[in-house]
Formats: sequence, structure tokens, C-alpha cells
Amino acid sequence: MKKILLLTLLSTVCSLGLIGAARAEKADSEKEAVITAERGHVDDVKQVRTLTGNVVLVKGTLTMKAGRAQITEDAQGYQFIIFWAEAGKLATFRQKRDGEGDLWVEGEAERVEYNNKTEVVKLFSKAKLTRLEGTKPTDVVNGAFISYDSRKEEFQMENTESGNNTPGGGSVRMVIQPKNKAPAASTPAASAPATPAPGKK
Repeated sequence: MKKILLLTLLSTVCSLGLIGAARAEKADSEKEAVITAERGHVDDVKQVRTLTGNVVLVKGTLTMKAGRAQITEDAQGYQFIIFWAEAGKLATFRQKRDGEGDLWVEGEAERVEYNNKTEVVKLFSKAKLTRLEGTKPTDVVNGAFISYDSRKEEFQMENTESGNNTPGGGSVRMVIQPKNKAPAASTPAASAPATPAPGKK
């Protein structure tokens, strides 16, 4: 049986509230981050944690998965996390969004970066972002690069994996589902009985 590494990162300064229609689930910022992997290495001098093999991060409603991850921490305690997908696969995340109803957001890319200080998540190469109501997608975004700022509640797409826009470098794609339902078909009124002509029964 493969040995599983379990790391628990207290959320005193690690607020991994990623993507949402408005903001990520507020309760997630108060939860600890638990990471499992097949192998791990911690360098306390450089403040770097490296994990490999079926890496899974869970923080409240947020779940992120990848083949490899690296977590670095600056002098102020802010964390920068990079997830790399295994060959032929994509790194993924899923998180509940604030708001009424069963609202979720899902994303995938070959590389996912999250900056705890700026609360910005970046998706590099084969990037895709989907917002859902339950299991029904409401918005789908595809591109070589997608960046989302949860503080400003806005996202940006570029046509190259470097995060820059290059004329002729490719295109981005957005699909927005209609939010207004089609009006119900009206039921024709029942025909009134014919009135007999005067003098007739």
C-alpha cells in the first residue's frame, strides 16, 4: 500500500477562497486546509512544501486535485500555491459559491496558481471555468489562460498560455446560458356555446 502524506495548514493567514459568482463561500476562509499526497517534502528554512502523487487539497467546500503541488510562504505568512497536472491530465478545483441555491464553480487547467495575498487564481493551458446551478452549467469559459480576481469579482481571458494577448495567437470562448425562461404556451379559451337565432329552439 502506498504511503499517504497528510498535511494540515491552519487558516490563520491562509484564506483559500477561490472563485465564485460574487465571492467564494465565506465559511471556507475559516476552515483549515487539509492536503493528502503520496509523498511530501517540507523545507522550513525556505518555507517551501512540495507534494507529489494524487495531491488533494480540501478546505471547506473547496477541493483541488493535481499530480504535484508546491506551497511557498513569504515573510508576512501569505502563501502561493502551484498545482501541476499529471501527464495527459488536468488539475481541477470545485467550490461552492455564495448565494441562494446550489451554486458551484469548477475549473481545470494543466497548471493552476493561487496567490493568497491577492486572492487571485490563474489557470494556464487548456483552461476552462464553469459556473453551475446544481449540475446545470450557467456559464462556460475556455481559453489558453484565465485569471480570476475574487476581490474585484472579475475574470480575464487571454489567447496565450503566458497570460498575454498575442494577435493571431488563438481565441477565447464564452458560452452564457439564457437566464430568462421561455414564456409558457397560452391555453386557448374554451368556445362558448352558440346562441340560437331568435324564434328557434
